[in-house]
Amino acid sequence: MSEEETSRPSLRKPGIPARRAVSVSQGDLVQMAPMNESGFPLVAQPTVPGVNLAGWAEANRDLISGRLAQHGGLLFRGFAIPRVEEFEHVVRAISGDLLEYKERSSPRHAVSGRIYTSTDYPPEHPIFLHNENSYQAVWPRRIFFYCSKAMMEGGETPIADVRKIYQRVDPEVRDRFIAKRWMVVRNYGDGFGLPWQDVYQTEDKAQVEAHCLKNGIQLEWKDGNRLRTRAVRNAVARHPDSGDLCWFNHATFFHISTLTPAIREALLDEFAEEDLPTNTYYGDGSPIEADALDHLRSCYHAETVKFPWQVGDLLMLDNMMAAHGRAPFKGQRQVLVGMSHPTTWTDVPPL
Repeated sequence: MSEEETSRPSLRKPGIPARRAVSVSQGDLVQMAPMNESGFPLVAQPTVPGVNLAGWAEANRDLISGRLAQHGGLLFRGFAIPRVEEFEHVVRAISGDLLEYKERSSPRHAVSGRIYTSTDYPPEHPIFLHNENSYQAVWPRRIFFYCSKAMMEGGETPIADVRKIYQRVDPEVRDRFIAKRWMVVRNYGDGFGLPWQDVYQTEDKAQVEAHCLKNGIQLEWKDGNRLRTRAVRNAVARHPDSGDLCWFNHATFFHISTLTPAIREALLDEFAEEDLPTNTYYGDGSPIEADALDHLRSCYHAETVKFPWQVGDLLMLDNMMAAHGRAPFKGQRQVLVGMSHPTTWTDVPPL
């Protein structure tokens, strides 16, 4: 305390205690606690009104990254995120540049810049859990979901820790997938699913061929401007940062048996197996056993966590540690998505 301060007369009335200056550090502005016993996801909430999440996140990137690496998912709840622009600002504050949605597998559209609808798939149908773009040669390490409308029944975004799914999978099934890998076969232009022009965002066949060559996709043009592709990918990944083993693939998601019975039967009535919009096999082209697929679906279900959305919620997932899906719903629901941190198999340590 300076000499001037010590010599200044006190203006405090007798018997009234002096007020102490309150200093709130950046870390004290936000508290984090597990949503459930599993610790997944971790919930971050403001401790005082008016916390600017983008500013706090930019100042605490290392803290966020550390907690994400431990828990696999963070739910930011109770912050003022009234518009998509604020959502995009927060994502950029945490992760920098956003990724464009390429080699698409579900209908969605851009809302603002590289912020998209999470899916435009009909609301009455569930979407099985998956790791975003794990069928591609390049995928986002981080994925962000933002709830802008939640006047609905159902419509949760179920999530699951795929490190725990890896541990649940029967070792024989796991080893078979590690040895054989898995294959996704996609057909375009047969009147169901996305056309190849939407998937690859071009009308130019030469650009499609160049993309497939670069990304390890076998390509076959069929008559009538139709296309068939095949891609073989790994089923298990070692996380680049933590070293954890993750069940990281779309083998269950894309298999015809995972669809609802009504959709599955309609597709099998319409198409031969080789012409289905999507289907999966072992990497050598042999069929995946029905009991193995039933077992894998049971592993996903056993690790699934669901919570009702609140308007303004922002869910951040490590896309290699956490799978996500969508429950069917009635009413008004809008969940937007942004992605960051492009990752390839060259970034992933060997098993």
